[in-house]
Amino acid sequence: MATSLPLQQSIPGLEFTEIAEQGVSSSDPTVPVWTGEFWPAKQRAGSNLHEVSYRACFKPQLPAFFIERFTSPGDTVYDPFMGRGTTLIEAVLKGRRAIGLDINPISRILVEPRLHPPTLAEIEQRLEQYDLSAGQALPEDLLTFFHPRTLIEMTALREKFLGPKADAVDRWIQMVATNRLTGHSQGFFSVYTLPPNQAVTVARQRKINEKRGQQPEYREVKERILRKSKNLLKTLTKSELENLNKVGPKSRILLGSADDVTDIPSRSVDLIVTSPPFLDIVDYASDNWMRCWFNNIDEKGIKIWKLAKIDNWEFHMTAALKEMRRVLKPGKHIAFEVGEVRSGSINLERHVIRAAKAAGLKPAMVLIHDQEFTKTSHCWGIDNRSKGTNTQRIVLLEK
Repeated sequence: MATSLPLQQSIPGLEFTEIAEQGVSSSDPTVPVWTGEFWPAKQRAGSNLHEVSYRACFKPQLPAFFIERFTSPGDTVYDPFMGRGTTLIEAVLKGRRAIGLDINPISRILVEPRLHPPTLAEIEQRLEQYDLSAGQALPEDLLTFFHPRTLIEMTALREKFLGPKADAVDRWIQMVATNRLTGHSQGFFSVYTLPPNQAVTVARQRKINEKRGQQPEYREVKERILRKSKNLLKTLTKSELENLNKVGPKSRILLGSADDVTDIPSRSVDLIVTSPPFLDIVDYASDNWMRCWFNNIDEKGIKIWKLAKIDNWEFHMTAALKEMRRVLKPGKHIAFEVGEVRSGSINLERHVIRAAKAAGLKPAMVLIHDQEFTKTSHCWGIDNRSKGTNTQRIVLLEK
């Protein structure tokens, strides 16, 4: 049975304090703040099914923490900024129905096939049926990344996904191929480059090739797709496979903006776990230009929020949180993960609380997941002793 608040009763052994919402209003009630190690640090502690690269994604242990405490099998879990689908995949693996939304169509390509995956035998049989020897119209600039023969296979594969006859097995292969385009190991189609969640420009890749003295070598496309498919599917347990087959087909993927959701009924969601775009630190469209080319998507037409000013960020979060409140059932929760940006000078949870109140939600508590420092710390001013983010900050909201 799902656990209800107070949350601290289900997290024994951690320090707890109450800290006033500084900068919001001196008359506001205090917000409980927890700092500790809430889930394991091991990189591969979750299912291999999660291992699809995407910028700024959180580990599956984060949504698992809240799904296990606030939902029961059969409940509905929603993520309005789904990215690579970590929340959705974890929800379905645990027998919950999932709904995901994202403005980026690449997100849908990466998530939907993993909610109800085909068998390895089906994937292998389909790959054997593909003839990849006759790719058309090779883009010359891409020869900076790929051997000509590899690029022929890629363009032939690309044509198969653009037609109306593509089915669930084709979509799985499309998802894996999209993830295998460029990277820094032999498992990718490209010569050595940056990790797959950040495709560099052609000019930048030329410089990388010159510096490393490298030229693209032939890398067989089918073999790499099959190898990655085996890795994604190999750790699934019997119960997880049953959940994927039972709940996966009932889950939904939507394309759109988090502040204007028309396809989700009011009061229909049991839990929301999400992480919104941070302050202008990730350019999702530019990072995904190669993936957009492969999937025939115009990256310039993707209207991803890129919010440089905190007031503008808070305005958009208020609008998104209003929609989240509408679809959430009374008494249910939103786990809203944010991070430190601009070297820790801005802590977004402070602005999340203000936006949540404007949206009619109750801030229940703040959890600061920190695997290096487990002392209770000031909610708005933790010193991480390094640049960037080495903590995860989650504002827990209640309707």
